[in-house]
Amino acid sequence: MIQYALKCAEGHRFDSWFQSAAAFDKLAAAGMVSCAQCGSCQVEKAIMAPRVRPGRKAVSPVGEAERDQGRPAEGTKPPASAPATVDAPSTPATVAPGAGALSTPSGEMEAAVAELRRRVEKNSDYVGKDFASEARAMHLGDAPERAIHGEAKPEEAKALIEEGVPVLPLPFLPNRKTN
Repeated sequence: MIQYALKCAEGHRFDSWFQSAAAFDKLAAAGMVSCAQCGSCQVEKAIMAPRVRPGRKAVSPVGEAERDQGRPAEGTKPPASAPATVDAPSTPATVAPGAGALSTPSGEMEAAVAELRRRVEKNSDYVGKDFASEARAMHLGDAPERAIHGEAKPEEAKALIEEGVPVLPLPFLPNRKTN
């Protein structure tokens, strides 16, 4: 089924459903599509916005307030003097060039995690998947002690904890260099 916005020769606009685009063309050519207001059979498709259904896991509107300056926050009413139309969104000065609205923290918690990440990456060495062996070597005195961060499988982390190695999970994933 397909829905079309239609208009007649008199300028009346209305919507109607058809089995397919070909079905509309066939019915319109036969004069079987008529205006709902005046009955005119001179009906044609009007310009309409496409209807796009969001995916199962649609992107959340996090960061929309930054992109859509001037729009009220979700769940609030716009002021009575607000215009009915909104200009195209502009990129705010706080977002780095090339960075989208989702790239900037939107709340206190996200900002705190972003700051923690920045500090961890600045003050420690990333050892990747060798984290468990490096942490164990430092604990046993086989390697010099230093601040490290990396990746470990759950069973590796559990073994480190059982051995008395001080480890802590981080609330973010590492930046991986793919090239």
